[in-house]
Amino acid sequence: MANIRQPRMGSMQFWPRKRARREYPRVRSWTSKIESAKPLGFAAYKVGMTHVSIIDNKKTSMTKGQEIVCPVTILECPPLKVAGIRLYKTDVYGKKPSKDILTKADKELGRKISLPKKTKESELGPIKPEEYSDIMLLVYTQPKLTGFGKKRPELFELGIGSNDMKQKFDYAKSIVGKEIKVNDVFQEGHQVDVHAITKGKGYQGPVKRFGVSIRSHKAEKTKRGPGSLGAWKAQAHIMYRVAHAGQMGYQTRTEFNKHILKIDSDFSKVNKKGGFKHYGLIKNPYMLLRGSVIGPSKRMVRLSTATRESKTIPKEAPTLQFITS
Repeated sequence: MANIRQPRMGSMQFWPRKRARREYPRVRSWTSKIESAKPLGFAAYKVGMTHVSIIDNKKTSMTKGQEIVCPVTILECPPLKVAGIRLYKTDVYGKKPSKDILTKADKELGRKISLPKKTKESELGPIKPEEYSDIMLLVYTQPKLTGFGKKRPELFELGIGSNDMKQKFDYAKSIVGKEIKVNDVFQEGHQVDVHAITKGKGYQGPVKRFGVSIRSHKAEKTKRGPGSLGAWKAQAHIMYRVAHAGQMGYQTRTEFNKHILKIDSDFSKVNKKGGFKHYGLIKNPYMLLRGSVIGPSKRMVRLSTATRESKTIPKEAPTLQFITS
């Protein structure tokens, strides 16, 4: 049998490979194609995976019009609560946060940050939106509504559509203190970008971490390591490109253009008898995303409007025949 050889795995694009700072990611950019003032993202909790039977509606597919089975990820989507507004200004060093205005929030948010004793809703009046370069919503999750026992919410920014600062500010002012539901942001058939922290695998060797070849049984020293550490004169300094043992997983990653197959509030259609493994029962509106999603169950996943939509993915959701429960 031929000796199978392959280049080492592990893209140099992601470096250094160290643990993420926190369990939920930040979104670095938002799409500018949405003209109406509306939230550009949402947050959900990963439940698990199942498979569904759908009628294939992809135009270029060989199975168009036929019934096919595809894997889906279930995300539970409890509503988000708007805690306040963050205003940005642009200087010679780029866009920087200028002012945060926090309004009255639920006591659960006190588990995450120190809440102000007095609300600052009066500060929204004298603000002139044309003086700022961007306006974001400060929102937090409500894990208390789920069934897996988490109480401490996550607090993060949420982009707003439209390029008109006054339109953005008026929308942000109108929604402060209210809830954002998943149907207010996404619809069935939309494409979304998924931002999450991958599963942590701890300290792993170079064979598992980078896929380097295991050396022959005739090798004098260890067989599960790189064949060369680099130039002989530079042994005091080993280049970062050499595959070594270290942290694997628990890193921020983004998946583009995931297709939303279904958004529904009737969770009895997907709930399993006894609940999902490592999660429990779904108690809120849920979403079915085609394919897999980063991270383990119970981890928060951030969804944003696709920045570069795929033209091959249909804009309409396919017809679901049944959902395996």
